[in-house]
Amino acid sequence: MKRLCLLLIVLFVSGHAVGESFRIGDIRVEGLQRISEGNVFSFIPVEVGDQLTPAIGRSTIRDLYRTGFFSDIQLARENDTLVITVQERPAIASVTITGNRQIKNDDLMPALAGIGIAEGEIFDQLSLDRVSQELVRQYFGRGYYGVDVDTRISELARNRVGLSIIIDEGDQARIRHLNVVGNESFSEDELREDFESHTTRGLFFWRGRNQYTSEKLSGDLEALRSFYLDRGFIDFAIESTQVSISPDKQDIFITANIREGEVFTVSDVVLTGELILAESTLRQLIMVQDGGRFSRSDIEQSVDNISAILANIGYAFANVNPVPRIDRDTNEVEINFSIDPGQRVYVRRIEFQGNTQTKDEVLRREMRQFEGGWFSQAALDRSRLRIQRLGFFENVNVETNPVDGTEDQIDIVISVEEQPSGSFQVGLGYSQIQGLIASISVEQDNFLGSGRRVGFSVSRSRILTQASLNYTNPFYTDDGVSRGFFLRYTEFDQGRANISSFSTSQAAAGVNYGFPITELSFLRFGASAQRVDINLPAVFVPEDPEDPDSNIVVRVPADRPLGISLDEDQDGFLSSSERRVTTFRFDTTFSRDNRNHFLNPTRGSLNRLTAEIAVPGSSREFYKLSYRGRKYWPIGRRMAFSLRGDVSYGDAYDSYDSDLGLEAVEPVRLAGNCQLDEIVTIDQGLPFYEHFFGGGVSDIRGFDDNSLGPKDQFCRSVGGDFKVVFGTELAFPIPFVEASGTRLAWFVDVGNVFRDVDTFDSDLLRASTGISLTWQAPIGPIIINLATPLRERDGDDTQALQFTFGQVF
Repeated sequence: MKRLCLLLIVLFVSGHAVGESFRIGDIRVEGLQRISEGNVFSFIPVEVGDQLTPAIGRSTIRDLYRTGFFSDIQLARENDTLVITVQERPAIASVTITGNRQIKNDDLMPALAGIGIAEGEIFDQLSLDRVSQELVRQYFGRGYYGVDVDTRISELARNRVGLSIIIDEGDQARIRHLNVVGNESFSEDELREDFESHTTRGLFFWRGRNQYTSEKLSGDLEALRSFYLDRGFIDFAIESTQVSISPDKQDIFITANIREGEVFTVSDVVLTGELILAESTLRQLIMVQDGGRFSRSDIEQSVDNISAILANIGYAFANVNPVPRIDRDTNEVEINFSIDPGQRVYVRRIEFQGNTQTKDEVLRREMRQFEGGWFSQAALDRSRLRIQRLGFFENVNVETNPVDGTEDQIDIVISVEEQPSGSFQVGLGYSQIQGLIASISVEQDNFLGSGRRVGFSVSRSRILTQASLNYTNPFYTDDGVSRGFFLRYTEFDQGRANISSFSTSQAAAGVNYGFPITELSFLRFGASAQRVDINLPAVFVPEDPEDPDSNIVVRVPADRPLGISLDEDQDGFLSSSERRVTTFRFDTTFSRDNRNHFLNPTRGSLNRLTAEIAVPGSSREFYKLSYRGRKYWPIGRRMAFSLRGDVSYGDAYDSYDSDLGLEAVEPVRLAGNCQLDEIVTIDQGLPFYEHFFGGGVSDIRGFDDNSLGPKDQFCRSVGGDFKVVFGTELAFPIPFVEASGTRLAWFVDVGNVFRDVDTFDSDLLRASTGISLTWQAPIGPIIINLATPLRERDGDDTQALQFTFGQVF
């Protein structure tokens, strides 16, 4: 209103300044600082030679005001010259926002720029006032009713201003009472079970559930409506909702008044329109049944099912409309699914955009929707998922565009946003069993845009030194057969890994082929050659565990894998011996994976069965079988329950049999509190360097790495031929963390390692429980376990805290 009055006054005064008409001989503009005269001339409706009248003078002032550049405009006449005197609005030199925690600057600044509040823009007080009002409204919607927004303007040199927006958010109002009035068929606890709003603070992990927001309340009211409509209450209504706030603006009181109505059952289900498919086929997709209780969610699911199956056979724009016919005299409803399939369409062209490095053929071979074929939504969805899982793209978007001039053709546009698919990493990691891990790796998953993977890595830790080179062509043939090669060299100190008192040096090379069976199933075959040098170090064996200087003579055949030979020239020191093992092996793996996420799945399962055999001609001839299973069930929207099982078994099929015992002495235990489940003195079945081991941060948590299972005479774990591990997890969200690569889970692990199947004893199973944190950090995966044993035996090496971080090769 003030601005309107000022404009009228200016127009009145200006009108008198040019009250007489005259022909303009010249135009002069005074008061300009940033805006050029040429811009002003382009804004006004007159030019030199025109006749200026009072009406045209007022129009000139209005046009200049509408530009928003000027706060004051005056017209005057000097002889035949029109003089335009202006006062420019100040420019915004800076905008600062302080005190905002709930709404970040990154969200506020673009919104302010959209209404002209940004550096370099012309300052408008009305726009700043609107900003204050909108901020208050936004905070009210989030439950901050005590918010205060103060705007300050600082005048600067050269007709500039600095804007400061100071926000005092206050505390978020909490729900003190939440009542539902009018419910007769269900208790208030049942109705509020799916509410996000609660009156109690709750556990730490859900501590914000009693904080009020309008969006949360709207969602809860919709959940209440769905609850009744899914249980047959067609006439259910929320008649009113009252939200009141305490005088101190800290407590919210919510009351929802409802009317339940009567329960309706389904009298009949009718299918009309152009069915396309057999009626019996369509009825199998309908979730509501004659005589059953009416359910809106079942009807919506039925519509989705029918639409999906029609879209999969080319009817991309099918319309399925459920029409209820309600009989309130009998409390029954007839549901008519009216089907209009529309025109059947096929795909004319598939176009890829955004793949500047990746070749088109890499994306096209992942497509399950083909050009010239009938459109299939399922095939298109699967194509998008396959492209996303390549790992080459940050985003994958799919558009279907009708072809102009036709009703039965569409074009598909796949837009991708490429991300780096190669890496050069020099990093450090740490794990309790390996200590400090130094690594360097060069990986390229999309070599020269071909989709082929090439990698080289070197890592070194306290127990492991490894170098590897690998190459994989995922589409060695057009049918999706993959082929890969690898070279690997490893030095492994078994003693420092809690396995045994020897170390190994291993060199291996191999080739593998993979064959897709279905979209979810894969079969892999591999062959490799491996040479292992086993190094047995010199040790002391004390006769008296309390007197380390009391050495005894121990004789063990030098050709035994765990044997220790005596060097007669070293006065009681036992010398090292070396054994070389050569293995030629074939392996095959069948896997089926339909998990919805690779890192932190919440739905689906993984089943993987692996078999490998060391063929005749190897130093030892053996076979190994292993199964890994994972099953996930979602609980609500952000939790998941899972079961896991790992079973491994191996045995030799040659006649090798080696005594691991000491010839000269009785078995001695170097750890006085070690309670052995079983002392292994014979190396039979799998060779000792192929044994399975149990315990560790990713195995049976709460027990030291590789510490479970059979022991030798010195209480050292030697592993076994049979291993079983079962577990369960309940994964739940971490407060204030939205990253998909992070999760917190409560777990229970059960398992152990046994000499063979015949020695399995459920009484010897170990068990643990605890909390596990997994975080996909930039340096690599971080795993932290806080565990406590549920079943243990004296002498077990337990660890309450286990962790590992960094990339471990």
